[in-house]
Amino acid sequence: MPYFIDGDNLIGHLRRERPETEDRAALVAELCDRLRQTRARVVLFFDGPPPDSRSALGGLSIRFSGTVPADDVIVREIDRAAAAGEIVLVTADRELGRRARDAGAKTCAPGAFWERFGRGRAPSSGAPRSVDVQDWVRFFEDERNRLE
Repeated sequence: MPYFIDGDNLIGHLRRERPETEDRAALVAELCDRLRQTRARVVLFFDGPPPDSRSALGGLSIRFSGTVPADDVIVREIDRAAAAGEIVLVTADRELGRRARDAGAKTCAPGAFWERFGRGRAPSSGAPRSVDVQDWVRFFEDERNRLE
């Protein structure tokens, strides 16, 4: 079952501010950490153009919407999916949730997603946590985490 995550909405839900690059990086790190022990597939959507970095880490794919709203890209991807009913959209945006359900997807509140994927609560809304570089080196040295 693939999860689609409305990334900027999830950050805004936690911080009540417009997401910055550091917020996005912290969310990606948190998701990678939580998904590492699962076989879950997650597509994380952000508004705007992509930065000059990788767009996939293990079971996590990252997509940027370019010049259109990420909400529209998410709904378009659900419409294109062969099995839209298997997609679960994680968002606190009621309108996007309605559009996703109309397209055949299920929806999930952010809190329920965080409960499902470990440690039982959302990441803190404070400053991004520090990154353990050696942990990332070990992660990328593991053949299971490499793209083919």
